[in-house]
Parts: sequence; structure tokens; C-alpha cells
Amino acid sequence: MDTIEVHLINSISTASTTFFTALGSLRELHSEAAESVDRIKALRKELEALDEEIATRGLNIVQKRRRRENVQALNDAVLQLRHIVEGVTTCESLVDAGEVDKALSSIDSLELLIAGEHDESAEAGPPVLPLSRLRDLRGATALKGVNDDLQQLRSRIGKAYESKVQSLLLADLRRHVETVQSREVLLRWGSSSLRARGGTARESTGTPAYLTSTQELRKAIMPNLLGLHRAQHISTAIAAYREAVLREIRNLIRRPLPSSNDDDNESMMSASTMSGGRNLSNQEKSSILARNLRALDPKDAEDLLKSIYIGVTETLRRLTTQVKVLLDIASCLTEEATAAGLKSPPIRSPLASPTPFDREFPRFDDSPSFEVQEEIHKAMDIANLVGQAVDVAQDKIVKVLKVRSEQSTHLSLSWFLRYFTLNLFFANECEAISGRSGTALKTLVNGHIKEFVQQHGDAEKQKLAQGMESDQWSAKDFNEKDKALLDRVLESSTKDAAAWSEGSKIWEENREDEDSNGTTANPPETNGTGGKEKARTAEIESETFLLPNSAILCLEGISHFLHLIGGIPSMAADVATSLITYLQLFNSRCTQLILGAGATRSAGLKNITTRHLALASQALSFIVTLIPHIREFVRRHAGSGAGVSSLMGEFDKVRRLFQEHQNSIYDKLVEIMSGRALQHSKSMKTIDWDHDNSQSVHPYMETLAKETTTLHRVLTKHLPETSVQLIMGPVFASYKDQFGKVFQAANSKKATGRDSMLRDVDFFITKLGKLDGFRDTGDYLKSIINSKEIEATPSPPLSEKQADGGSETTGSARNSTAEPGSRQSAEGSAKAESPPAVEEPKQAS
Repeated sequence: MDTIEVHLINSISTASTTFFTALGSLRELHSEAAESVDRIKALRKELEALDEEIATRGLNIVQKRRRRENVQALNDAVLQLRHIVEGVTTCESLVDAGEVDKALSSIDSLELLIAGEHDESAEAGPPVLPLSRLRDLRGATALKGVNDDLQQLRSRIGKAYESKVQSLLLADLRRHVETVQSREVLLRWGSSSLRARGGTARESTGTPAYLTSTQELRKAIMPNLLGLHRAQHISTAIAAYREAVLREIRNLIRRPLPSSNDDDNESMMSASTMSGGRNLSNQEKSSILARNLRALDPKDAEDLLKSIYIGVTETLRRLTTQVKVLLDIASCLTEEATAAGLKSPPIRSPLASPTPFDREFPRFDDSPSFEVQEEIHKAMDIANLVGQAVDVAQDKIVKVLKVRSEQSTHLSLSWFLRYFTLNLFFANECEAISGRSGTALKTLVNGHIKEFVQQHGDAEKQKLAQGMESDQWSAKDFNEKDKALLDRVLESSTKDAAAWSEGSKIWEENREDEDSNGTTANPPETNGTGGKEKARTAEIESETFLLPNSAILCLEGISHFLHLIGGIPSMAADVATSLITYLQLFNSRCTQLILGAGATRSAGLKNITTRHLALASQALSFIVTLIPHIREFVRRHAGSGAGVSSLMGEFDKVRRLFQEHQNSIYDKLVEIMSGRALQHSKSMKTIDWDHDNSQSVHPYMETLAKETTTLHRVLTKHLPETSVQLIMGPVFASYKDQFGKVFQAANSKKATGRDSMLRDVDFFITKLGKLDGFRDTGDYLKSIINSKEIEATPSPPLSEKQADGGSETTGSARNSTAEPGSRQSAEGSAKAESPPAVEEPKQAS
């Protein structure tokens, strides 16, 4: 126990020193803390005193400083406003003075100033304020009317640029129309039409006029188009130009038209009288204009249409070039504006605030040129504009053509083909430019074509009928002009004659009107004028034809029909039908005039002779030879189909009709000579052969030999050998039959009678034995005579003197002026003979 206490006392003694040391330290810390608290309290009191004396005064200073800054900003804004208001006034003055470029630059600067931006262009003056002191005033109440004023000024400036651009473009259109060569344009149209039909067009010698002079136009347009772009007026200006183009198209048609006033009457009136007279109404002006249009001759009418058509199409061609130039300029606007230092924003909202991006990259520079091109393209809408212009032009042109419908459908062939070609070229050009077919114009012209085909066919038939009625049916000289016509018809089976296409070359003057289509019927020749000069013949493949005037007149008509088909192939079937009717008319009129003896009344012929019949046969044979060539020409142009096959069959029918008619003429010649033989056989029956003491040939035989010789001579002169044989063979067969019957029936028992018969037959053989078709006629008649039973007393032979006397008699008979083939001499009722039952209707005079 004691030990424990001792250790405890020792431990306590050891630890007490440290304890009391720590306790003393705590007491010191407590004392220091108390002192610190007292000092903090003192500091707080001091800080409160400082706050009262310094912070409140500083706040007042800050507030006053901020107020000063606000006053400065207000002053800057007022100064900015003053410059804006003064700038608006300056812009108005510049616009009023016509200095639109400066005014536009000032407006651009003002818009930047309103937006609180500096104008950094070279033309801008010194800045009003530093950029940091500028304010965006676009939302300011005081400037609400300024934006409207600036838009009005931009609109006025845009109108000024619009007027300049429109004047430049319209002047360019008019200059092009006035300077373009009509021949060049028409040649280009012709080449395009030829290529469309699959032909080979001539090589172009240069760039079309509507594509030239673009650099001058570009140079003149660029600054004005740039102004329009800056004035935000491109769409409006282009829309206005569209309307101006349509007005110009109307004026192009109206300008060359004849006067709608009675100028001739007015020129005779005094000024005082005219001033007191009433103005003409629109209806009266239209009536006068229509009358003056109808009064135009073919050349003036063609020149009028050329002027209108070339003016309209070349205006539209040049318009498309202008649009390309405008789009090309638009692609360069950004570069041009940047080079000029022009950096105005094209469109800004008054309430929009500029962003740092806007200040660093102005909007004009960022606007792609494609947007400007798109704006021009959309506003112009060239496809729609050209289509509208074509519709407007064709609507006006159709009215003009309708007024002249009667004159157009009664043109001569060459003038009408030029009229058709001109309208075809114009319609094709309009379709190439606009893509629109022009239905109204094509319908009207197609109507004119149909009327012309009908009128042309009627006129040709009337001309043929009148020419045939006045024809004397004598041989007509086939001159060089006729030969040229024949060559064209013959070569038409394989190719069109060059002369026919020459007439459709509207870029050349029409020199063939009188020669090709205004040809009048050649003056008729009278019977008996052929002895001075031998008439030349037509020749087809070594076969010659001696033709009357009617056949040559028909050849001219055929040439005109083929010319029309070649000029308007689409009407080949209609024209060919009219041509078939024309050929049928020739055939029927030839029947009436020759076989029906109508020429004795219409042309004053005394009678229808062998010569007339032979020439009519030659005319028919000539046309028969031409028909295959005509048929092939029509087939080549009409194409294929059931209708064409039927048409070809009609040509074959006409050819057969001509051949049947030709055979009828041959039969008529045989009939005439058979009638003469019948008359002579009657004379033979009255002869008492046994008691006829005359030692000469009987008159009937002399007359028969003379008539037959003359017939053969006429036939040989006018007809080919095969035709002569076709006629003379039946003639001699008729002689053989009729005379054989008479000799068989003759009651001759004496040698004198037999010798008398033999004298006639020997004379018959001597005179006619060498003619075509004679064959065994003489031997047959001799055999009949020799077979007769004769009394024992022989008949003395003929003396040489008697034979010579017979020759003299024949010679004297040959001098007779009567023509054996005359139907008047052959049969008294020839003139009263009726024509074929089917007649062609009589043509109107």
C-alpha cells in the first residue's frame, strides 16, 4: 500500500509541472483572445465610420459618371439623327437632280448609318462618329418614316434605271430589226425548213445578226443593271420590260400597215376644212384599213408580210440574246460591285439588328450571283414571254390575213406559192422560238390553200376550155419554151424541176410571174397558115408529136398542176384529183369539138377534116405518153396508202379513156373512108361495063385514089407509122369488101366490060399499091374480075396511049382542092352528128 502511494505521489509530482505549465498557457491565450475581441470591436467601429465618410460619396460619383455617359450617348444619337435627316434631304435633292448614282450611294451610306455601321466605300465621306459611338437606330421611333422615305427614293431611283434599261433594250431591238438583212433572214429560214424535211441546207456564211453586237449592249447595260440591283428594282424593271416587249410586238405589226385614213381625200381638203371635220370612229378606221389592205398588189402584200414576219421573229430572236446578256451581266455583278467598293445590303429589315458577322462580312458581298440570275430569270420568264409575244403577233397577223383572204386565194400560182412558203417559214420560226405551234395561223393558211387549189383547178379548166373552143386545130409550132415545159414534166417522175423550186425562193424577186403562171393562150392559127414555116414537133423518147394549140395549152396546165404539187406536197392528193378532172375535161372537150364537130361552131371551122382528126389523135397520144410520168410524180409526193392507190387507179382510168378516144378517132377515119367507098360502090353499080366505050379510068376510081392518097399523106404527116397502119388497114379492107361485092355482082359478059374493070383496078393498084395496109386488095379484086365468064371475042389490050391518058386524068384529078377526109364531103349529116353522151359541164366565161 505504501509503495503504491509512493509511486502515485511521484507520478503526480512529475505530471503536475506540465499540467500547471499548460494551464498557465491557457490563461495567457484567454487573455490574448479577450484583447483581440476588444480590438475587433474597435476596428468595426472605425470601419463603420469610414463607410459613412467614403463609400456613399463614391457611389454618388459613379452615378454622376454614368449619367454623363448617357448624356454623351444621347448627344451622339442626336448627332447621328441629324446626319440621317440631312442625308435624306440630300438624297431627295440628288434624285430630283437626276444624279441617281450619287443618290443611291448616299442611301446606302444612310442605311449603314441608321444600322450603326460605317460606310467603308471609297466614295464615302469622313465618318460622323467613331464606330464605337454609333448606335443601331433602326428601331427608333423618330426614324419610323425615314425607312419609308428611303424605300420611296429607292423606288424612284429604280424607275430611273428601269427607264434607262428599257430604253437601251428597246433601242437595241429596233436597231436590230432596222439593220438586219431580209435576204439573210429568209435564207436562214429556208435552210431550217430544208433541214427539217431531211434535205441538205447550204452552209451558213457567218453568225446570225441577232447574236452579234452583244459587247456594246453589255457595256451599256451593265452600270444600269448594277443600279437596278442596288435599288432592289430588278424584278419590277424586268416585268415592265416584258410589257414593253409585248407593246413593241403589236407596234411592229401595226407600223407597216396601210393608212387607216382616207389620205387621198384629205389631201384635197384645206387645213381649215379638215380642222372642222369630225374624227373618224374606230369602226370607220378599221373599214378604211381593210379596204387599203385589199387594194395591195401581190408584191406590196408580200413585202408587207415580210416586214411584219421578219420584224416579229427577229425581235424575239434578239430578245433571247438580250436575256443571255442580262444573265451574263448578273453573274458578274458581285465582282463589279466589289471592285467599285459598293457594299450596301440589298435588303434589310428595319427592326433587325446587325450581328458581328454582318459587320465583318457585308451582305452584298455574300449574296451569290446565282440569286440575281435567278431573280432575272424568274421575272423575265423568257419562255412564257416569247410564247405570249408569238400569240399576240399571230392573233394580229391572222386578222390581216383574213382581210386579204379573197385576194390571197386568187393569186397567180407563183405568187401563191411564195405566199404559202412565207407563212410556212414564219410558222416554223415561231415554233422554233416559242415551242408553240400557232394553230390559228396554220388553220387559216390551210384554208387558203384549199380554196386556192379549188380556184386554181377551176381557172385552169376554164382557160383550157376557152382555148380549145377557139383552137383552129392546125399544127402549132412547139417552141423552146414549150420544150422546156415538156422536159420539166418528163423529168418530174424522178425529181422535181429546178424551175419549180426557184419560184419558192422568197429571198429572190419574183421574176417568173408572167412567164410561168400568167401565160396567156397562144394566139390561134388558122387553117392554111402552115405552108410558110414547118411547125416543130414535140419529142418524147424518140417519138414525135405534131400538136395543135390545145395540146400545148394542156401541157402548160399540167405543168402548173405539177408545180403546185411540188410547192405544197401536203396537198398532192387534192391537186392530183383536180388534175385528173382537168385531163378528163381535155378528153371530153376534144370529143365534143372534133368527133362531135363542135369546132365548126366554136372556132368557125367549115368542116372537120382528116387533118383535124389526125391532130386530135396526136394530142391524145401526147397526153397518154405523159400520164405515166405525171402518175409517178404524184405517187412520189403523195406517199403511200389506200387513198394514193385509188388515185393511181384514177390516172390509169384516164389513160384508158384517152386511148379509147384515140381508137374512136381511128374508127371515125375508117368510117369516113368506108362511107366514101360506099358512095363510089353505088356509082359503080350504075356503070354498064359491057357498053362502056370509054378507054379511060372511071371518075369514081380517080376520085377514090385521090382521096385515099390524100388521106395517107395527111396521116403520114401527122401520125406515127403504127397509127397509119391501124387506120389504112381497115380502110383497104373496106375497099376490098365493098368493091369486091360490086365486081362480083356486076353482070358483065363481054371482054370490054372486063377490061374496063381491070383498067380501074390496075389504076387502083398503081396509085395505092405502095400505101400502108394495101396488102392483097388489088390481087383480090383482080381475081374476082378474072373469074367472070366472058364471051369468045377477046377484048383488045390497053394501048400505051390509053394508059398515058389515064395518068393525065389522074394528074388532073389530083389538082382538085377538095380534101377526101372531109366529113362534110363524106357524109352530109356530119355536122349534125351528136357528141358522146357524157359531156363535161360547160365552163363559166
